[in-house]
Amino acid sequence: MRILVFAHNHPDLHPGGTETVALDLARAYRQAGHQALFVGATNQLHRQPHPGTSFQAISDRGDELLMWAGHFDRFNMSQIDLRAFVPDLLTLLENFRPDVVHIHHLLLFGVELPVLIRRVLPDVRIVMTLHDYYAICANDGVLMESPDEPCAALGHGGLCRCLGDAKPNDVRLRERFIKTHLAAIDTFVSPSAFLRDVYIRWGLAADKIKLIANGRPDVTPASMRSGKDEPRNVFGYFGNLTPWKGIEVLLQAARLMREREIDFELRVHGGAPFQDPAFIERIDKLFEELSPEVIRLGAYKPADVPDLMAPVDWVVVPSVWWENAPLVIAEARQHGRPVIVSGVGGMAEAVRDRTDGLHARRNDPASFAAVMAEAASDTKLCSTLSANTRKPPSAAAVAEQYLRLFEERGETARDPAA
Repeated sequence: MRILVFAHNHPDLHPGGTETVALDLARAYRQAGHQALFVGATNQLHRQPHPGTSFQAISDRGDELLMWAGHFDRFNMSQIDLRAFVPDLLTLLENFRPDVVHIHHLLLFGVELPVLIRRVLPDVRIVMTLHDYYAICANDGVLMESPDEPCAALGHGGLCRCLGDAKPNDVRLRERFIKTHLAAIDTFVSPSAFLRDVYIRWGLAADKIKLIANGRPDVTPASMRSGKDEPRNVFGYFGNLTPWKGIEVLLQAARLMREREIDFELRVHGGAPFQDPAFIERIDKLFEELSPEVIRLGAYKPADVPDLMAPVDWVVVPSVWWENAPLVIAEARQHGRPVIVSGVGGMAEAVRDRTDGLHARRNDPASFAAVMAEAASDTKLCSTLSANTRKPPSAAAVAEQYLRLFEERGETARDPAA
């Protein structure tokens, strides 16, 4: 098969979970003998436009491209560059002529992408993996008004209140606009049952959303620290530092643990790209205050994870929003590390409380401090939970599930704008 894979960036520019999963799958399709082209959208945050074309190279590989998409309406998720981006996208579709288009995100590409594909290639199969809630939520897809208040839009007849400049009619029109274009997609895939249920509540047909868990490329697991009766008190955070990822909650929990004179070490891996200066100032102060118990190790690459995981006993995921299928949980499971998570959303689904990890209350530093203190003091708990850890499926195994889905015969979605 000829498979065209779209994602809203490339891991070399932005090492997010969606981009990483999309690229891993594209490479797995190739390893399975198929012709797969990966196209990642980018904008001025990472690249400036090149005169004459929207396409840019990301490396010397001919099967991975960037597409510059700097003109984009974020509220409506609409591509407004009709003179450069859209004609170049048409050229790509007409020249590559895929049998299958696998979309991982519509950010930067525009929600019009499925309809455009359908018009150019009426018989192509279009599959979209739902990684987050951007289609539903105009507030960066987090479905939260604040860390303490869930989105009002999910209630019966509810409307988004997060964006003060958006009138109720704007929100209704946005929803109708996006749903109309999503109708061109044959099949959706969700990596978690939680996210699938949210999209069904929003209005997508249940029989169009399949469940396929995200996978990871095979790696050699990092050995656990030696010492049978030694405390398992080294905690690791992996991922970008953002307010919604809960890094402030974790640092405040670390402060409570230090005040209670609990012996621990917290190793924080990840950068804070494109964050608000006030947020950066707050976490900088916390990191400075909490040294030496808290060690800030900075940004890392996926290939670094095994070495970074080696000194860690527990992985902590303190996100304050309803995560779907955080990549870090799968990485921790690959290395047999039990995970301490906010007990909501896809996190609670992936980590079984007191079976292969521990749950804490979302956005509650005291709860995280208590759970981490228990983990640090119980010398047997870590090994007990580690022994129950379920390894995630390999990227190759997940690619096979997608390939079987691509081969299914079904009625091609009609162009909803025809």
